[in-house]
Amino acid sequence: MWKKLIPKTIRGKIMVLTAAITLLITVLTTTVCFSVFQSFLRKNQIQSVEFSLSVVSNNIGADMKDIIYFSKWCCSNGAILDYLEAFKDKPKLPTASRDFDNLRPMALSTHSRLKEEYYKYYNTRSNEYMSRVIVSSSNERNFLQMAAAANNTSPYAARIIRNEEFFEKLYKAPDFLWIGLVKDPFSNSGREQFIPIVRSVTNEFNSEIIGWTYVEISSRLFTDSLASYPLPEDSTLFITIGEKNYSFNSSGLKETDMPYTNPVKLAGNESLSKGTRVLSVSMNDGKKRLLVERPIEGMAGWSLSQVLSEQQFGQQKNLYTLFILGTCLAIVSLGVLLAFLLNKIIMEPIQKLSSKIHGISTGDFSRDTAIEWNHELGQIGRGINNMSEDIITLMEKRVSYEKQKKDLEYQILQSQINPHFLYNTLNSIKWMATIQNANGIADMTTALARLLKNVSKGTTSMIPLREELDLVKDYFLIQKYRYGGSVTIEYSIESEDLYKCEIHRFTLQPIIENALFHGIEPAKTAGKITVSAQSTNLGTQKVLKIDITDNGIGMSKDTIDKVLHEKTESQNKAEFFRHVGISNVNRRIQYDFGPEYGITINSCPGSFTTMTILIPYALYSENQTAER
Repeated sequence: MWKKLIPKTIRGKIMVLTAAITLLITVLTTTVCFSVFQSFLRKNQIQSVEFSLSVVSNNIGADMKDIIYFSKWCCSNGAILDYLEAFKDKPKLPTASRDFDNLRPMALSTHSRLKEEYYKYYNTRSNEYMSRVIVSSSNERNFLQMAAAANNTSPYAARIIRNEEFFEKLYKAPDFLWIGLVKDPFSNSGREQFIPIVRSVTNEFNSEIIGWTYVEISSRLFTDSLASYPLPEDSTLFITIGEKNYSFNSSGLKETDMPYTNPVKLAGNESLSKGTRVLSVSMNDGKKRLLVERPIEGMAGWSLSQVLSEQQFGQQKNLYTLFILGTCLAIVSLGVLLAFLLNKIIMEPIQKLSSKIHGISTGDFSRDTAIEWNHELGQIGRGINNMSEDIITLMEKRVSYEKQKKDLEYQILQSQINPHFLYNTLNSIKWMATIQNANGIADMTTALARLLKNVSKGTTSMIPLREELDLVKDYFLIQKYRYGGSVTIEYSIESEDLYKCEIHRFTLQPIIENALFHGIEPAKTAGKITVSAQSTNLGTQKVLKIDITDNGIGMSKDTIDKVLHEKTESQNKAEFFRHVGISNVNRRIQYDFGPEYGITINSCPGSFTTMTILIPYALYSENQTAER
């Protein structure tokens, strides 16, 4: 099956091979690039989100570090400890009492020190997020208060905070405890949220609780840091504070449950910073998404999480897909260019070589220097040119050989005819001179002279039919005296132009002689010979047809075959002179014109014999050479 799909031509194989290699490279490139680019895009997206989360996380962590430091300072400062120790069991003093006069300077001094420390962070962002600070004695009757806005203070602030649900839980916690965002009890709208820090203050000597501190952290700690955060439409950002989770959007923070299940940590080190986790999660809608989780440094239980945007990933993926398609198109274009170059470098020279070989087969043996390139195919071209010249040399040698062969055959024919003919002619003259009073000797001698003159003209192969008929008339005139007028000859020429048709010298004379000696003479009756000539067609070729008919004894099929195909070297001398000339004439015609021409014999034993000569119709030219 595969063999049928593979072209048999070299050009086809080159094209198929080039196409297969190009397709293979394209598929491999597409597969590798798509896999690598997809992995790269996902890793780049993860690292980009992780970097953004790290920036926000670092900002929040730095602000919270300052706030926690301030909270710890409030619990350990000597002035504050002295203040709380002095007021731990005191009721709230009236402004006119003696105790108030004694403790008032301490309270003012401690407040000044607290204020100094509070505004120490004035030029930092953390100061903006500490919206309220309270340092209170155990009975909440005496306390110090700092607020971001002066009109936001309250004479009952310590009691209000003490009565909040979160207070006891945070107050009794051994360390900082994060319960998430709570509503601001000092806000009438109830929309503002904050993160509370409550720490108990103990005596530095006996660990007795002498009061507590409260720091209120505004939710702007998160919203300000996330105000310019690049968050795609189909992505969600989550903030985890302790056990509570909040989603972030343009309207702020909203407490929510995580909209995913079955988080699975992905293998590999795709994050930039230590602590960042990349999770595969199943969203509530059933889709698989990736989530990047970044802890906030220094804040246990605090973290930022973002679900990666598939829309953003898809857009980047489309860009890379276009890039891959462009790469594939470039590879295919290079493949087409390669096929074109291979066709030009290999197939065009092969086509020229094939054309030259075809030219040689049709007879064009000229040297073509255009196929002698300076590479391997050029060596083949030079070999073809050399072969072409060798063929010309061999053909010239062959033509020369055939020419010499024809000359030799013609000379042999002359040597066969002349002695035989002269022998009979001399006998005839002798017979005439004996029985007659020399009547006719002059005619016979004249005819014989003309015959001898024709014989001695040389080796001119072709003569006009008229000259050949004149030679036959001279020959028959001599024979007519021999047979005493008992034989006659008639001529029937179809048209005058046939007299100008060329014919081999001594073509008709051997046939006339054969008709007299082997046809009419054995019959011992009056003989008649008819010579007719006409033009006819042999296929698409116009030919000259000459019929020589005698009314002699005829020939059998075996005799006809022997006459046309006899081999003189196998005959004895007597047999040679009896059938002299017929087969020679036939072979001469076929040598010159082909096997479809020559002599055919039709005979009826005891009745007649007709010898038909077929040769191409061609008019004789005086300027033509002696040999064809």
